[in-house]
Amino acid sequence: MSKTHTYQIQLQWTGNLGKGTANYRAYSRNHELQASGKPVILGSSDPAFRGDPQRYNPEEQLVAALSSCHMLWYLHLCAEAGIVVVDYSDGATGTMLETEDGGGRFTEVTLHPKVSIQQSEMVEKALALHERAHELCFIANSVNFPVFFQGTIQVQS
Repeated sequence: MSKTHTYQIQLQWTGNLGKGTANYRAYSRNHELQASGKPVILGSSDPAFRGDPQRYNPEEQLVAALSSCHMLWYLHLCAEAGIVVVDYSDGATGTMLETEDGGGRFTEVTLHPKVSIQQSEMVEKALALHERAHELCFIANSVNFPVFFQGTIQVQS
């Protein structure tokens, strides 16, 4: 049976420098994202588009969402399969193509999960579960570009 889940955030632009959007250089791209009862995420645009490099931009947040979703599914599947994961990290990368009209789109994201498990006999199964995690990831199923993964498994004693 299908279930519908709803997610809500509040976005507040904080970049009015006194003249609003009087011209392209008159305003900051800074904004704040918040969900009820959670810390504020400081956002801006990519520095290439006059954003604050100290804040997260939407492109980074998209790559982070894909990375997080994959990890959460992967850990779930490993727990179900009896694979003890003791460490997980990912250096995910995304590629965006800017078009001549100033718009753009992502062309791909590649996840690079590095996983440490306890059981040497489970390495192949642990690698295979990345495919299933990818198939189940809500975010990966929602984007219109390919999401690749290049996982590595090591055994930690």
